[in-house]
Amino acid sequence: MALDGYNDQTMSRQAMKAELLDAETELRLAYAWRDQRDEAALHRLITAYMRLAISMASKFRRYGAPMNDLIQEASLGLMKAADKFDPDRGVRFSTYAVWWIKASIQDYVMRNWSLVRTGSTGSQKALFFNLRRVQAKLEREAAQAGEHLDQFQLRQRVASEVGVPLTDVEMMEGRLSGSDFSLNATQSSEDEGREWIDALEDDAVQATERFEENHDAATLRTWLVRAVQSLNARERHIVTERKLREQPRTLESLGDELGLSKERVRQLEAAAFAKMRRSLEGQTRELHHFLT
Repeated sequence: MALDGYNDQTMSRQAMKAELLDAETELRLAYAWRDQRDEAALHRLITAYMRLAISMASKFRRYGAPMNDLIQEASLGLMKAADKFDPDRGVRFSTYAVWWIKASIQDYVMRNWSLVRTGSTGSQKALFFNLRRVQAKLEREAAQAGEHLDQFQLRQRVASEVGVPLTDVEMMEGRLSGSDFSLNATQSSEDEGREWIDALEDDAVQATERFEENHDAATLRTWLVRAVQSLNARERHIVTERKLREQPRTLESLGDELGLSKERVRQLEAAAFAKMRRSLEGQTRELHHFLT
């Protein structure tokens, strides 16, 4: 059944006019779709059970989602059920489809309840749809028994009743108790009131940190320049070609250029690095002496 351009009342009327399938016809249509991918059979099966999907969707209206969207999700669940239904198992299609329809609607409701994800595990889903009902039931039972439950005791009993950890109950209570607020809302009623987003901590690098980083980088560059200047011309050439080029040259190519063996170039390179290290250590000692 196409849903575009239909409102919920129109879809409900159309669904109520659909045929009621007996078990034999339902089984024949299911086999035709599974074995032959007969789209006409699938359409007939889906159309016949849209009233079931709409009926289940109406039970979730209290969560604030538009009825059209709920019916759309219910129909998607119905189509998934038709695609995965195995007629050889001897179960009526309606019995099998109920689970898929409900799961599809519940996923949609939880996705759209809040900008913050409400939950995805089985226990979180059970709490989302049953927390208020279970709380009311337990409070009634306690009142009939002459008991008074504080919030902690009530949460404990809810956790036991639903079969979930106490921490999950506490977390879901917090998520269901509040609603989403815009970070651009003002903190006061004044026209010039500061927005909540202005109170968030800035993750960007602060000015003092940026200054320190730039100062340290400049100091390090100065030290490196001095360390390189402590080398003779041949050593500077080897260090530059080996470490400061995008594609460093090999010891062999430098040996050919300088008329030296590969091993001799390696020795000169090691000596140059040792000389630079001594220069850097001397500069750090000078800085430490200055600061102390």
